Amino acid sequence: MQFIDECVIDVHAGNGGDGKATFRREPFVPRGGPSGGDGGDGGSVILVADDQLSTLLDLRYQRYYKAGSGAPGAGRDKYGAGAPDVVVRVPVGTVVYDASSGELVADMATTGERFVAAQGGKGGRGNIHFATSTNQSPSKAEPGTPGEERQLRLELKLLADAGLLGYPNVGKSTFIAAVSRARPKIADYPFTTLTPNLGVVGLSGSRSFVLADIPGLIEGASEGHGLGHRFLRHVERTRVLVHLMEVSAEPGRDPLHDYDVINKELASYSPEMAKRPQIVALSKMDITETREAYEEWRERFAARGITLHAVSAATGVGVRELLEEVWKAVRPTV
Repeated sequence: MQFIDECVIDVHAGNGGDGKATFRREPFVPRGGPSGGDGGDGGSVILVADDQLSTLLDLRYQRYYKAGSGAPGAGRDKYGAGAPDVVVRVPVGTVVYDASSGELVADMATTGERFVAAQGGKGGRGNIHFATSTNQSPSKAEPGTPGEERQLRLELKLLADAGLLGYPNVGKSTFIAAVSRARPKIADYPFTTLTPNLGVVGLSGSRSFVLADIPGLIEGASEGHGLGHRFLRHVERTRVLVHLMEVSAEPGRDPLHDYDVINKELASYSPEMAKRPQIVALSKMDITETREAYEEWRERFAARGITLHAVSAATGVGVRELLEEVWKAVRPTV
């Protein structure tokens, strides 16, 4: 399924039905009075968070949602029928903005959460409500009020406990595939992963947490380079960032360089996110050159007060130990 994490929709609630102004004209009712009923309420457009959805794909292709209008009132005290609401399902983690003002109007962070995107109009009152002791035959009735109409911009921010960061091809996809049932595309060229991946990581004692693999972070990602600027939003909700690095043969790159570049991009995107706790690991320890270089890089990171873990998703070396560190950061009181 194509991953869509942003879209714009138009929502239009139904109008309220008009109230009726009529009078009783019935046999054997000598004192017929006002008998106009109220109009029905217009339907609303309601967004509902659904944990069975993982993308905004459906909303990309159906952008207009309109609810029906309420029926007008009628004589003999008959009220008009209200129109049903239109329910639009969105993935959990959807953030809703007013497209014209940019104002945040809803954050659909829990399953079943509801947000009235467009409120239906109120039905007008019939003339039965306006009779008084001095005006027993009112001809007044209220029109229904119009339903709300607005354009909304929806963004999907994945709900994960931990976010997996790093340059392309440092082994993020291999790692998440090794520790969860996520099955991302894995290949030996940059930007293999084109969409974020979520995986549930299981630990002993029925413990588990959700890990998100965020693709495409390179230098300049916050300015639109690579793919990371599109997907950084998906780690905004995470409690801890897992930073994977490699001993690269590419000129000008090394683990400390990669660490500094990625953190600079995080700070450019969100200073708050840059302060998020990080667990740092050197991946691909199954490669001889990486194993031989590990001690040197461990000492260089230690000089900055950073613990450098060593992992190999291919052989499993250090993976469980790293996951336990992630668990401690994700569930510090457990």
